[in-house]
Amino acid sequence: MTLDPQAYRPASTLLTLGDGFFDPVAAADFPETRLRFRNDRAAATVGLDALDDADWVRRFGRFAPLPGTLPQPVALRYHGHQFRTYNPELGDGRGFTFAQLRDGAGMGAGRLMDLGTKGSGTTPWSRSGDGRLTLKGAVREVLATEMLEALGVGTSRSFSVIETGEALDRGDEPSPTRSAVLVRLSHGHIRIGSFQRLAYERDEARLRTLTDYVLQELHGERPGSEPAVQLLANVVARTARLAAGYMAAGFVHGVLNTDNINVTGESFDYGPWRFAPSWDPAFTAAYFDRTGLYAFGRQPEAIHWNAMQLAVALRPICEAEPLIAALDGFAPAYQAAIGAAMAWRLGLTPRGEEDRSLVQAIECGLRASGAGLDRFFFDAFGGALPAGYGGEWDELRAALAPYRPRKGRDHPYWSGEPCSMLIDEVEAIWAPIAQDDDWGPFHAKVAQVRAMGAALE
Repeated sequence: MTLDPQAYRPASTLLTLGDGFFDPVAAADFPETRLRFRNDRAAATVGLDALDDADWVRRFGRFAPLPGTLPQPVALRYHGHQFRTYNPELGDGRGFTFAQLRDGAGMGAGRLMDLGTKGSGTTPWSRSGDGRLTLKGAVREVLATEMLEALGVGTSRSFSVIETGEALDRGDEPSPTRSAVLVRLSHGHIRIGSFQRLAYERDEARLRTLTDYVLQELHGERPGSEPAVQLLANVVARTARLAAGYMAAGFVHGVLNTDNINVTGESFDYGPWRFAPSWDPAFTAAYFDRTGLYAFGRQPEAIHWNAMQLAVALRPICEAEPLIAALDGFAPAYQAAIGAAMAWRLGLTPRGEEDRSLVQAIECGLRASGAGLDRFFFDAFGGALPAGYGGEWDELRAALAPYRPRKGRDHPYWSGEPCSMLIDEVEAIWAPIAQDDDWGPFHAKVAQVRAMGAALE
């Protein structure tokens, strides 16, 4: 394997944390490894796009170590609130961090990126689980991440899917069903729950170590006089942008537990996700979310609550007052972010304080009309409502008046129909794979989503 040293920049910063943060593990020995999806766009950002398929499978199906990075996979330790109930028995139970690399984003060394897995086998934290992932679950994660990336939401990127030849029994899928191992490219895998575990164990020394690590390696900052406050303020701002991104995209994650919230503010770990067909605050993604805790309209509050749990976890190494002050930044950060996100999706240049009126007018029109989210944003891109949008949209017409387009509708995407990712479409993409091993609709959908992303960016 020959890698371009200009593009391939390995790292192993997790190892600098020392003992107590992770456990060395090994991947499962799968009966077979059939490459189903490789994301060469993502691979190019970390210098791995030149791998041929055989080496790709060797690295991401058999997990032969990549040169210069982690010598073996590690399963991270963490706790977390699951539907607001604290669980001290969590940790990477069917995944691990396989490698760390620098990407080309920003100045200097670039961002620290992890190659992490899902479905790679059991670990010390698997409890009663088998450590496996269904092929359908892997396909769904690809579709979620591709759609979110196209819609401007900071997300992990589905890097590789390899079918592994095992028959799995699952209660939420017709079984036995096919198995796969997924690799995702993420800006770190440190969760709010990583800090909660250390607070639970009253390990102040490691709390300080992890705080400094996140600031330096993931936030790109030198720890100041109050690193815990600095960390919390960063996470508050980043997760506020994440919440705003979800709302502008019409996305419902479904399981916004503290172990699923990355301290970089990047969305990751997709299970029962859905996109809302219309602006329905009560719309849920998970059949087991019986109280609607993580419903579409409650996601900003849920993410804010998670940020509060980080503040609680940092309390052993910081006074309460400055942490509370940092938490108070969530609401204004969210208001600014949702305005910018809505303007971006409409192809408009944000206008700061005026964006709040724009958001209110969009929500008012969507509620009153019951219009489909994807249809509306497609029709209104560029800031002009077409004929057929009636009086319930008058408030939005007025709000749009001072805005100017940031780009036009000259991309070929705008001459067709809006791209969406509703649950019926996802099932229709999976059905030919399950029945005939026909991946044509899946690849066509990925291409359509990427075309939309090119039209929006």
